[in-house]
Amino acid sequence: MGYPDPIPQKFLVMEDEMGVNAPITHQRIISRLHVELGVLYYHRRSIPYEPLPETMLGEGISSPTPDLILYDNETEQTRVIIEICHTRAVKSDLDKVIRLVDGGLYGILEGFVYNYKTAEWYRYRLGNGGLVETSAQSDTLNVDLSKFL
Repeated sequence: MGYPDPIPQKFLVMEDEMGVNAPITHQRIISRLHVELGVLYYHRRSIPYEPLPETMLGEGISSPTPDLILYDNETEQTRVIIEICHTRAVKSDLDKVIRLVDGGLYGILEGFVYNYKTAEWYRYRLGNGGLVETSAQSDTLNVDLSKFL
């Protein structure tokens, strides 16, 4: 019995550099949020920040890339970040959001984590001192994000 040829290492490295693609459910939620928030920004002009999916927070190569950011083009700062996850990743995504908001490097005022397995939203705001709330209400945007899903 013969085994297939192993995958050449150059392809493994290339695949690793591109990252792992998220499941359809994950991408669908990002898409829905992006479209709905895009309508509010581009057409209704009822939110002040531009929604951008999978966008680096900084200009550096190793900059974090949240699932969705809301970007202030005037100040060139990200004001809101949203992470989409499943149950096992909630804690690590909340830790990431808290670190990014409290770190102060990008101007983030609010961060959200949405668990698509349980349909639960978590919110962390600048100045909350590590206290995470179960809420989809963005004070920064004056929008309930849950109404888009």
